[in-house]
Amino acid sequence: MPIRLSAFPKCYLDAIAGEKPTMTVFDWIAMARDLDADGLEMYDGFFTSLDPAYLDSIGEAISSAGFDMPMLCCSPDFTNPDADARRRAVDREAAMIAVTRRLGGPGAVCRVLSGQRYPGLSREQGLHWVVECIESLLPVAREHGIILGLENHYKDGFWRYPEFAQKKDVFLELLALINDTENFGVQYDPSNALVAGDDPIELLEIVAPRVVSMHASDRYLVPGASLDDLRQADGTLGYSPNLRHGVTGQGLNDYHEIFRILAAHKYNGWISLEDGMNGMDEMVASLAFLRRMSAQYFPEAN
Repeated sequence: MPIRLSAFPKCYLDAIAGEKPTMTVFDWIAMARDLDADGLEMYDGFFTSLDPAYLDSIGEAISSAGFDMPMLCCSPDFTNPDADARRRAVDREAAMIAVTRRLGGPGAVCRVLSGQRYPGLSREQGLHWVVECIESLLPVAREHGIILGLENHYKDGFWRYPEFAQKKDVFLELLALINDTENFGVQYDPSNALVAGDDPIELLEIVAPRVVSMHASDRYLVPGASLDDLRQADGTLGYSPNLRHGVTGQGLNDYHEIFRILAAHKYNGWISLEDGMNGMDEMVASLAFLRRMSAQYFPEAN
């Protein structure tokens, strides 16, 4: 099966899902019609309702534009110290699993996160809560034929604190605690590994057998800056103005090595472009790069 590409409008996240939206998800679907992509990734904040008729209208718009919906990007907060808040996060994620099936069909990926790194939250307690929440959702995922994809994440744009499992050691410990390999896996993002101060290639070498989906983007250092300069006292990297988005394949990520590892593990999932921060022209260029990489490293699939 060929490597399938989808697009996610990170550049329009606030415009569609912010407090004062200026766009709708339908606007984005219309804008994306001419992109060389096979699918459009959705974000749960794009939806103004979970009414079946409304969701079906989104599905029809995606299909009419010539796309599939391979992944729904959700940001559950499973580390909230408030038990009721964690329960609401589980309920919301369960609802999003059903939406993922409605829009994407069986085998689509519904993203999960660990939650926020709240001040004073211990590693042991955080892991316990996250595992408890994710394991309670696995029966829902099985029922709907959906895969939960745990992303090595930095921080949802609408969160106050960074990701609890941002760093590689915590992420890998969490991953090892959840044994399901049918309805649970890794949503890999190399740029987020960079932001965490980790080596994206080292992380991928470890998690490649469990990767079910991937975000593709790139980061660039402004002249005179270095990764060491950006490291904070806790070992992570913030979204420094010295670290910027740009055309995928022209930044800090080694996409040749990433594709080599994916091909060696016979990866057959989607790669979703998370790009366009500097305009749609960059998204077009990034998709073209990913098509070339797919043809080079997955020749039998193209």
